This record gives sequence, C-alpha cells and structure tokens, in this order.
Amino acid sequence: MNFENNLAFAQTLDQQDPLREMRNEYLFPQQNGRPFIYLCGNSLGLQPKVAKQVLEVQLNNWQNLAVEGWFEGNSPWMFYHKELKKLMAPLVGALPAEVCPMNTLTVNLHLLMVSFYQPKGKRFKIIMEGGAFPSDQYAIESQVRFHGFDPKEAIIEVNPKAGEYTLRTEDIVQAIADQGDEIALVLFGGVNYFTGQWFDMPAITKAGHDAGAIVGFDLAHAAGNVPLQLHDWDIDFACWCSYKYQNAGPGGISGIFVHEKHFNDTSLNRFAGWWGYQEEQRFKMEKGFIPELGADGWQVSCTQVMPMALYHASLQLFEKAGFVESLRAKSKTLTAYLFYIINEVNKQIGEEQYKIITPQTEADRGAQISIIAKANGKQVFDQLVAHNVLGDWREPNVIRLSPVPMYNSFEDVYRTGELLLTISQTLK
Repeated sequence: MNFENNLAFAQTLDQQDPLREMRNEYLFPQQNGRPFIYLCGNSLGLQPKVAKQVLEVQLNNWQNLAVEGWFEGNSPWMFYHKELKKLMAPLVGALPAEVCPMNTLTVNLHLLMVSFYQPKGKRFKIIMEGGAFPSDQYAIESQVRFHGFDPKEAIIEVNPKAGEYTLRTEDIVQAIADQGDEIALVLFGGVNYFTGQWFDMPAITKAGHDAGAIVGFDLAHAAGNVPLQLHDWDIDFACWCSYKYQNAGPGGISGIFVHEKHFNDTSLNRFAGWWGYQEEQRFKMEKGFIPELGADGWQVSCTQVMPMALYHASLQLFEKAGFVESLRAKSKTLTAYLFYIINEVNKQIGEEQYKIITPQTEADRGAQISIIAKANGKQVFDQLVAHNVLGDWREPNVIRLSPVPMYNSFEDVYRTGELLLTISQTLK
C-alpha cells in the first residue's frame, strides 16, 4: 500500500476498516476532558466496557448464592474455567484440553519449569534470549540455582550481533546446535518486550527438539497480538498474561499451554494442588495426587472467579472480532503505517532523530514499534503524554508505541506523528 502523510488518508483507512466498531467496546483514559490516544496496550490493555457488568454478575452470584455458587447458577464456579478454555484455545492455536486459565504469569512459568526443566548429567543448560524481560531472567536464574547449578554456566543467552538490536534466527538456531546435548531447555519469549521482535517460533522449536531439548515460550507479548499455532508447531509448553493485548485487567489471570503429547507422561514432576486433582474425584479428599488429564492437571489452587470473569469478557470480544486472524490483518497495516509516519517525521526534521529498532519485516513483528530517541528522549515522551498520547518509556532512551488493532485507529497513528514532529521541532 502507498501510504500518505495526511489526516484525510488516515480517516479513509478508518472508514474502510471492518473492525472499526470494536473501538467502541473499550474505555479510553481521559486528560483535560479529552481521551488519550492510547498506544500502551503492550503494557496494559484498555478496559472493556462490559467489565463492570461481568464483575457485577459474579458479585451478585456471591451475594445470592454464597458457597453454593461453586455448583449453582448459570455458570457454576467449579466449571467456569472450561468456558474460557474454548475461547483461549483458538487465540493460541491449541486444543481446549491443552490450555487452562490459572495463577499469574511468573508463577505459571515456575510451575511449568518444575515439570519441563529436568537437568540430567551434562544436559543441564537453558538457552534464552539476551535481554529477556527481567521476570523471566529472575525465574530462570532461581530455577537453575534450585537445581544446584551456577547460572553463569547453565544459562546461555543469545544476543544480537554488534551494532544490531534484534536477533537473527540463524544465530539462535546455531547457538542451540553449538550447545547440542548439553541443553535441557530452550525458553524464549514469543515477542521481545523491548524491541517488539516476533521470534521464529517454529524454527526455534525444531532446533531445540533436534538437539533433544524441551522447548517453551513466554507469550506475554505474543498472545492476543500475533497468530500462534502452539499445537501444530509442536511447542512443549507456554504461558502468558492476559492484561496486555488481551485486556483482562491489571494483574489479570494467566494462561498455560501444555502439548497433549505430555498428558500421559508420568515422569514429569509437578507441584500439585487439589484443583489439579481428578475433577470427578476431587471432593473425596483422598491422599495420593492423581492429576486431571490435560493442562487442567497443572492447576494448584481453586478458580480465581473475579479475574477469570474479566478474562472471559475480553475473550468474547476476541471471538466477536474474529480472533487474531482478523486482528492481524489490520495490525500489519496499522503498524506499517506507524513505521511510515515515524520515517516521515525524520524526513521533516532533516535527520534520523527517531531510530526504529523493531524489525521492518512485518512477519517479524507484532503491534509494537520501539524507537530510540537520539536527543531529549524523556522530554519528548513527557510532552507526548502531556498532549494526550500515552505510550511507554524504557530507559535509557526508548519509546514504545503499540497501535493495537482492537481499539486503535489510523487517525491515532497520524495524529501521534503530527504531535511528535511538533514536539521535536520545539525542542530542537
């Protein structure tokens, strides 16, 4: 598509957008009586308008049914997670039995590593992306120490080449091959939080399996953002949060994926709790843990009803939008337009004031553009916020802008570029 840097063009794209009405399903924060142009869905998604309603329903159930709410009412809490599983599965390309909503992201990462990081002999290393989100770094380091290994020896980070910001797939594959039979686990993010790079998950999975390792992914920035096929890609396990691109509220419930090939593997360790026990026998309260078949068998504690209700409401909006496939089509154009607009800003300034570090190839990115501000970065960001454009600041000089196809418009992108140019010229 040949883009144009003018308001009329952006508004025309919005008029042609089949998902334009989805924007009306969300609440935008306000400042000085005007809504923000909200470009921070990669950190916290907007609140669905229906959120208060679904919470009210569950509060009423609690009020009117009390403990009987676990087994009575339209959606008994005992089985409530099953309604979500049907909607979660197409979002990540899985079978319903392979997914389950539970806990929070890093808790689930730990629980899954208990099962899938099983170092034996010389096979004890974990390969991960350099510059992964700190929570992943801390979780992996602590798991390695728990097994008695030195993180400096056990954790292999793959970093970009000198002068580059993103990883090359061939370098990841080569690093896995180089470590060979010393690798116990390959654990990557699906999309890097800092650069917005979407890794070649099928290639990484194949390389890990060829080396005899287990392969897992943290999909915090991928689930609800890019199309995933976890089952068909033969990924062993994954987990994600629901509060970024999936708009399920701050600290929202997490989700897990366990490939069905592992369902009957009795050699897997797990930290068990009674909600993961066989459902039909759970209330007999007997000794000896027998897991429920599928991802549900990794549950520990009982259903978190309120966070699950918010997630359920958001997932229904994904179903209405056509899950990720329809959203992805818009996302590619929307993000490409932001790419174009930022480059136009640089042209009008007369220099590359804003260096894009997100991959230019649309297959290698989701709904995020990360830019290095070469001068006055924090001032530029603060001025954007002061003028009702809310993105995300990352030290020392990166601004992350995330045009989410569910609720952002092409006009949002155009007006962000217009403001960015004005601020840059003022500060120059």
